[in-house]
Amino acid sequence: MKNISNKINSKRSIIPKAVTEYDLRLLRIFRTVVENGGFSASEAELGVTRSTISVHMSNLESRMKLKLCSRGRGGFALTEDGQAVYHACIELFDSLNDFSRLVNNLGEELSGELIILCADQLDTRMQLKLAEVVKKIHQAQPQLHLVLDNEALKHIEKCLLKEKAHIGLLPSYQQIEGLDYQTIYNEPIYLCCSHTHPFFQLKDDEISAEMLTQTPAIHPGIDIDAEGREQLKRLNLCAKAYQFDTRKTLILSGCYIGYLPLSYIQQELESKQLKIILRDSACYQFNLSMVSKHNPRETSKIELLKAIFDEVFNQEKAET
Repeated sequence: MKNISNKINSKRSIIPKAVTEYDLRLLRIFRTVVENGGFSASEAELGVTRSTISVHMSNLESRMKLKLCSRGRGGFALTEDGQAVYHACIELFDSLNDFSRLVNNLGEELSGELIILCADQLDTRMQLKLAEVVKKIHQAQPQLHLVLDNEALKHIEKCLLKEKAHIGLLPSYQQIEGLDYQTIYNEPIYLCCSHTHPFFQLKDDEISAEMLTQTPAIHPGIDIDAEGREQLKRLNLCAKAYQFDTRKTLILSGCYIGYLPLSYIQQELESKQLKIILRDSACYQFNLSMVSKHNPRETSKIELLKAIFDEVFNQEKAET
């Protein structure tokens, strides 16, 4: 930000030192144009015509005394100054959002978004548990705008660190500095094959270690815990699928064996589409963690979520 300010000041930009609402409006339009790849592509999102967008962009360039982009037959492209201003815009609006979240968090009544991201597709049992979590959140703070979604594990970790999400539900495979982890659920994961796989007709004592090393198997796509890694060393890993649903698809093809949580395959076990093989020796524990940022800004929201998750999932432990 400092380098950008120096560059702008050196050209005697006429943009006011105290940024006005008009400046923010122009910068928002500029960011939208950049992220949509041009004027025409931004019309629908901004709700104005291409010619109006062009006027706004010209006004911004005049106020900053900088050439931000080129547009013409060659298409839309940012100049070097434009790229610097765009990145400064991201920082500026992120800071404004952070300020809004901080202020909202100061009141007794929570407001704004409450974002929970899951790293796996949810089986029926977990859907019911999260439904209970959602119900209690709504009862406690009905004004909150709840966001519940699936994302890739690495993306969730980044969102938590940048405070773009409040809670992540992740498999316990590693712990990243700056994040707090609490195991809320665990269950066994078993090695499975489909009814069309050669192992389906065999008894466990007929499946040798050598046969396992020769049979195509699925890697879970992440560096799982030590117990799981030892299990994977026994297999011929020829495919990769992080999500449980995509892994199940590969197993159902009859071409691969792979590990799946017990609760996720109950229907297929009952219909005999899948079979657990080597139940006693090819098994490890799957642990699901509730993850949040260490020392977050919106502490009240995190505390609310932790209290509700503890209540819902500890109630299950007490019942069992």
